[in-house]
Amino acid sequence: MKKNHKKFNWEVISLLWLAFFFNQADRQIFNVALPIIKLDLELSDTQLGLISSVFILAIGVMVPVAGYVGDKFSKKGVIIFSVLIWSLSTLLTGFSGGIITLIILRSIVGGSEAFYAPAANALIGEKFNSKIGLAMAIHQTALYAGIIGSGFLGAYISENYGWRTAFFIFGGIGVLLFLLMYFRLEDGKRREKREASVSLISGVRLLLQKKTAVLLTGAFSCMVFVNVGYLTWTPTFLHEKFSLSVTEAGFSSMFYHHIFAFVGVMVAGELSDRLAAKNRVMRLRLQAFSLLLGAPFIIMMAMGESLFWVYIGLGLFGLFRGMYDSNIYASLFSVTKEENRASVAASMIMFAYIIGSFAPTILGMMKPLVGLTSGLALLAVFYIVGGLLILWACVSSFHKDKIVE
Repeated sequence: MKKNHKKFNWEVISLLWLAFFFNQADRQIFNVALPIIKLDLELSDTQLGLISSVFILAIGVMVPVAGYVGDKFSKKGVIIFSVLIWSLSTLLTGFSGGIITLIILRSIVGGSEAFYAPAANALIGEKFNSKIGLAMAIHQTALYAGIIGSGFLGAYISENYGWRTAFFIFGGIGVLLFLLMYFRLEDGKRREKREASVSLISGVRLLLQKKTAVLLTGAFSCMVFVNVGYLTWTPTFLHEKFSLSVTEAGFSSMFYHHIFAFVGVMVAGELSDRLAAKNRVMRLRLQAFSLLLGAPFIIMMAMGESLFWVYIGLGLFGLFRGMYDSNIYASLFSVTKEENRASVAASMIMFAYIIGSFAPTILGMMKPLVGLTSGLALLAVFYIVGGLLILWACVSSFHKDKIVE
């Protein structure tokens, strides 16, 4: 068999890394600035949760369209257009004067961000092939870096220069990134017969045809519910429970979790490629045990009575979350044909984000009733359910659903 000596395309993965960094940073700055926005605009906890829920719901609603577009048109075009729209909308969010404006602009940010992931992950799948686990792991680290960066810089700028300034800066940098990607990002494959095989609902139909894909989607939905709830409310949780400043709470809530997630995703990305070379189901098994092992540390994060134990919980919760993250799309693509990957991935994201969109509002409603400690601790149940769903796929359907290579 002829070996593949194609070099690892560092320019493509670097540009996508930067795009994903700001995708997550622009998403997270609202959450870390939430206490300041609450006071400035006189909003309730339920209203703040609603804004975050609508943002996530916009991603879920738009992502099927994103998958269709990502499979039918230029992946580069979809990616850079997405970067431009969410960056401009983030910049304009700084002018918001109340809940209606915030809902509209954050919905536009969420809806435009939805177009990034399906096209970007499908492009990575085309460009990196046998190194897909490593490439996607590197790409995934941008999520953690973006959240950590916005957790500190977004909170610091908001606390010292006003929350509006944070949106102006992050949005403006995104516009400059659009220009860089316009000139430097390579496009993916062009298929002459693509139009005949892709429709707006084809991703959902193809996903539902594979039991493994359905179970992976269920597990991903559980993870997204936990992640959205955690990202929205943990900065406020630390600010209120331990009297940390907005900057300290924003940094600590994101740093410990995501720095360990960075380690987890890099370790598991390389490890999963090696394991999958021998037995492809190992990608799924690695994900399942990562969720199950991460659940106890969600409880530790929420229930800890000292910052030391909260940070230990955040870190180990992040480590196992990163190990799961490294194979989200690689596992799905193992049961999905290359020409349909963007639309099928988009369908998985749609279901997960629609379900996950309820988390901020539910936790916001629970906050005055039982407190964020109990609400965040209950998120561990979703990790357990997600892990069990993947194990079910391993034993019941993967062997017949996997794509023959």
